[in-house]
Amino acid sequence: MGLSPLVKATESRFDATTTGSAKVLSGTEFLLEIAESPVNFTGSPRVATTINGSLPAPTLRWREGDTVTIRVKNRLKEDTSIHWHGIILPFEMDGVPGISFPGIKPGETFTYRFKIEQSGTYWYHSHSGMQEATGVYGAIIIDPLHSDPIKADREHVVLLSDWTDEDPMRVLAKLKMQGDFYNYNQPTAVDFFRDVSEGGLKAAVDKRKMWNEMRMSPTDLADLSADVLTYLMNGTTPAGNWTGLFRPGERVRLRFINGAANTFYDVRIPGLQLTVVQADGVNVEPVTVDEFRFGPGETYDVLVHPKDDAHTIYAQAMDRTGYARGTLATHAGLEAPVPALDPVEWLTMADMMGAMGGGMAGMSHGSGMSHGAMASMDHGSMARMNHGSLHGMNHAGMAGMIHGAMGSTAASTQVRHAKTEYGSSIDMRVDMPRTNLDDPGVGLRHSGRRVLTLADLHTVGGPMDPRGAEREIELHLTGNMERYTWSFDGVEFGKSTPVHFRYGERVRVILHNDTMMTHPMHLHGMWSELEAPDGQFQARRHTIPVQPAQRISFLVTADALGRWAWHCHLMLHMDAGMFREVVVA
Repeated sequence: MGLSPLVKATESRFDATTTGSAKVLSGTEFLLEIAESPVNFTGSPRVATTINGSLPAPTLRWREGDTVTIRVKNRLKEDTSIHWHGIILPFEMDGVPGISFPGIKPGETFTYRFKIEQSGTYWYHSHSGMQEATGVYGAIIIDPLHSDPIKADREHVVLLSDWTDEDPMRVLAKLKMQGDFYNYNQPTAVDFFRDVSEGGLKAAVDKRKMWNEMRMSPTDLADLSADVLTYLMNGTTPAGNWTGLFRPGERVRLRFINGAANTFYDVRIPGLQLTVVQADGVNVEPVTVDEFRFGPGETYDVLVHPKDDAHTIYAQAMDRTGYARGTLATHAGLEAPVPALDPVEWLTMADMMGAMGGGMAGMSHGSGMSHGAMASMDHGSMARMNHGSLHGMNHAGMAGMIHGAMGSTAASTQVRHAKTEYGSSIDMRVDMPRTNLDDPGVGLRHSGRRVLTLADLHTVGGPMDPRGAEREIELHLTGNMERYTWSFDGVEFGKSTPVHFRYGERVRVILHNDTMMTHPMHLHGMWSELEAPDGQFQARRHTIPVQPAQRISFLVTADALGRWAWHCHLMLHMDAGMFREVVVA
């Protein structure tokens, strides 16, 4: 039997691929060669796209204040690029084809040169086609100009990613035909009878009927599952057991990077507490937790004090179909117990309807309304809210009906939708979003573990710019799972116009998630300074996860002239349209 069509002849100079031990390159001059090389993560040989024959790519170690020169040689038969994720630099060096530069043609070398104005943990990846998904990603560590306030005896990069043996474009084509193609957590007969035992037959029937009529699933937590993905830690499968060594008594700094194309990870080390000291490369007031969730593009640095000879680093996918794992150990070959996957938790009314859904839940459990009556109301109204849109329900009537359960929060967060949101590319709209930042998210709300939330993050030193907002820009994150379209305000990239910032202005950006999925939103070139619901500064980020039916606001100082990208960092969402250009002039 011949090899997969993905295994094709190549002019790559790399006959083997290094995985699990990315080389560290330090200094100010670097040469990176992008080519194809063979890998085998599942027992079937495939071809990856790699940098210097390594997956992940080499770790680049820079120093704040230095000017670095990186020559990128393209040995592929297609265009390529490198984007320096979270790095503040001139837009011409940002590495987004069609936005900041033309891309790197086959056989050509492009020279990136810029001064390092920051420190911390970052990463880099291709912004061309699906190359990020096929291996073009690596870590960046920037040492501070002065002494590092984060003290550790040892450190390790823990770069999480995902791999598919399928051609990523074929994966996207399948999702275009059927949005839940890879979702194997669909409601089952067992779930139905559990609902019957908890709320009665009528409530269970109405609940199932509601989801069916809306053509939605309460288990739409991720587009891709372990059926098509292999979850990697530093380029190593769970069976390969990547190992980071330590000596007894050491304090270890773990630089976690989510370099996955499609996966939110929930990370914990059973038996150890994690002290989070940095988020997206920026130091935060230390906060100790058992677990944190992060999406593609985000980074977290944590400190741990290992107590035993071996501890499992466990990162389960948000949809609970698989995991990445490795081990902290005193010597190679040790392992610790690997936890079982947590049970799948369904999306809630609040995940679909925001504050309105939270109010309905309050009515159901606190206002004397029976399960049957609640489900019956859900079925009739919720179906209209999806296909007559959430706008199809009378706002005043619904707000009045649930006022007792919600207080005035819903009225204060009512929003208006752009005209472009009323079309076939949108399957739902949320009229009363929730604004809380203290929600760990579906699957982590009832775990019994202390989970990091956005509300826990407080950047050391406060905001970079003391000014308030001069104006506001509100955009809605929109989509249609059945058609597998994703967009801003119902307009996919290619049909959209740029968002304009005036150079030097302070802008409040409001992102309103009208979908049932969490989107890690990445604005290139400028910091996003997250606000608490009361308007107080929270944390400086380059990638902000926006949960279902949630309204997030952040301040941006438009101090970077040029053209920039702004997109969801779930690769398939970005490719399917959730991408905008930002122009600062």
